[in-house]
Amino acid sequence: MTVTSNATGNQTDPTWTVGRLADLTGVTVRTLHHYDQIGLLSPTERTPAGYRLYTEADLARLQRIVVYRRLEMPLDEIATLLTGDDDPVTHLRRQRDAVISRLRELTELVTAIDRAMEREMAQQPATPDDMREIFGDGFQDEYQAEAQERWGDTDAWRQSAKRTAKFSKADWQQIKDETDEINAAFVAALRSGEPATGTAAMDAAEQARRQINDRFYDCSHEFHRCLGDMYVSDPRFTATYEELAPGLAQFVRDAIAANADRHT
Repeated sequence: MTVTSNATGNQTDPTWTVGRLADLTGVTVRTLHHYDQIGLLSPTERTPAGYRLYTEADLARLQRIVVYRRLEMPLDEIATLLTGDDDPVTHLRRQRDAVISRLRELTELVTAIDRAMEREMAQQPATPDDMREIFGDGFQDEYQAEAQERWGDTDAWRQSAKRTAKFSKADWQQIKDETDEINAAFVAALRSGEPATGTAAMDAAEQARRQINDRFYDCSHEFHRCLGDMYVSDPRFTATYEELAPGLAQFVRDAIAANADRHT
């Protein structure tokens, strides 16, 4: 910064060379020279040696230019704004309004990006940790390996593997919710005293079959009957149902068989 004096020796307003102004504002010397060349910002004063000096008024104009440029406004539009008779407060208000408008646009953009990220993340295939989080101890890696060893060569396994490979965590959570709803229907039918051949029990069995058919693999009523037999022959399946209600495994098996009979 340079402080000049008038003829009486009194100090006048401070001034800056192009280099000092660049250091002060962070605007490069090259940019300042360009603004000078196009008439957007020219130094008002000169030293006795002919060096150009920027005044406080020039600095204020540069500050307005910088704000408008940060709003990505073209230089010709900035020049038009600055050639008007608007006072500094009017410029500041205009800049404030422009910044607020830009903030709204950016906030909406961030929201849109976040929603897109949520959609993309929701479509990511579920990890084993996701499965354990959803199903708890009901999901075990060794059970999956055993199932693949037992049924890996079947069409049903291949069809199920192809479908479930794309299932996201949200998909599995929905399946878990559906399964809980089906099991609750079985338990309600059992506790009501209705036989496994009753309508409520058979409807729950049909809902269970359709879930398998729609979510995993083609499941005919006869195929579902075989699955029902496994629910009482495999202790692990039996234990899963018995934890929900004593006698439920046999009840589910019988309801599945009755449902298969009514569809033959």
